[in-house]
Amino acid sequence: MLTKRCAFFRFQSRIRSFRIGWKIVLYLVMTVFFGDNNVIMAKEPQMDEFTLGEKSLKIYFFGHATLRLDYNDVIIHIDPVAEYTDYSRQPKADLILVTHHHGDHLDKAVIELLSKPTTSLLINKTTYEILKKGNVLEHGKKWQSHDIEVEAVPAYNITPGRDKYHPKGRDNGYVLTLGKTRIYIAGDTENIPEMNALENIDIAFLPMNQPYTMTPEQVFAAINVIKPRIVYPYHYGDTDVNRLLELMKNTKDVEVRIRDLQ
Repeated sequence: MLTKRCAFFRFQSRIRSFRIGWKIVLYLVMTVFFGDNNVIMAKEPQMDEFTLGEKSLKIYFFGHATLRLDYNDVIIHIDPVAEYTDYSRQPKADLILVTHHHGDHLDKAVIELLSKPTTSLLINKTTYEILKKGNVLEHGKKWQSHDIEVEAVPAYNITPGRDKYHPKGRDNGYVLTLGKTRIYIAGDTENIPEMNALENIDIAFLPMNQPYTMTPEQVFAAINVIKPRIVYPYHYGDTDVNRLLELMKNTKDVEVRIRDLQ
């Protein structure tokens, strides 16, 4: 009887091993072929690193408009949404920026997960109406902590018929000043007149998905106004990024970096 039981347990063990092995194989196959949504948690995000004097800046590209900036030991999450990464594996935030209340930019559960008692949350008014917490930063107003400054700037549609998506006066973009480096997070916007007032932008994140934000031609026009050193098209969905690269082929002083920010 004991021999039979041992054989039975060995058989069960083999079945469990087979099941576990099959799950691992299936997981790996899904990662390769269906990676963005169902198994996005297995992907390591792209990251660019910059040296800013004696400090460093790492930018993690999770997808769409979801970013993380590590400025030395300060963790800044921008439009954190669970669809684009596993936030249970992400560090808590020192600073969270939310541009507006649309579901691809605001995730209430992720805000809660990333928050700690000392986290600063900068948002627009409609986001506050949902979260019932945070600091509403109106256009032109600034928030500062040590050598980090955040200014809220307008973000809206100007093409007739598109203003229903992002009406003027409601949503935010942000200009972050980290030491002497200035980063423009445009939010959902077109190439609005207020971009003429942006100065000394080193890095710009510009959205590119008609009809919600800009066409490649509008992004090109915005680049010529802002004149950043580096441009990341983001929030670009199915837009052909090669069109922007074609428009930029004779522009020598601006580097366009394409990352997984569909």
